[in-house]
Amino acid sequence: MKYTDIDKRKQAFIFELDNVLYPEKDYLLQVYYLFANLIEYTELYDAKAMLGLMTSTYETEGKDFVFDRIQEKFKIDEKYRQNLNSLMLTAKLPLKLLLYKNMLELLQEIVVDRKRIFILTNGNPEQQLNKLKQTEWHGLEQYLTCYFADEILPKPEPDAIHFILKEHNLQRRDIVMIENSEADRLSAQACGIDFINAGQFL
Repeated sequence: MKYTDIDKRKQAFIFELDNVLYPEKDYLLQVYYLFANLIEYTELYDAKAMLGLMTSTYETEGKDFVFDRIQEKFKIDEKYRQNLNSLMLTAKLPLKLLLYKNMLELLQEIVVDRKRIFILTNGNPEQQLNKLKQTEWHGLEQYLTCYFADEILPKPEPDAIHFILKEHNLQRRDIVMIENSEADRLSAQACGIDFINAGQFL
């Protein structure tokens, strides 16, 4: 799908951030890299081996199990769980987060067409803001209006979308959500707005 395939009557677009505009793993793997090097520095463990286990655990079991697995393998102190959690919120990444190429092009076309762009993201607001600040936007940041759903009510609750509609004097028919999760789809359905899966662009 391309921008020209979308109903031209749409005036605004809502995007999630993770795995819609950029791959979330690009953030997580850089945080794991920083954490592994911290542990190597403080406890003299092999950072490369630890990073390998963190990465494979994330890929096979998910991010919620990463610390548990390295704790089992390397016997690291429980106190470091908080270090990892803190890094997840505030890490200064070695590399900028890069938008999916097709999503960058989509955003650029929306801006050229003078339509509105909203980012409505679930998750810890501090962490999501940290991601936004470290994303390479190619000058698009001035055209983005960002909201953290957790500051209102997390999706799939529709409250945050209702807030955007009211705040910006938009009608439901004016807006389309670009999503990649059941929470987003349910939220859009509850509000009666159209939605398109991000995979159709990627």
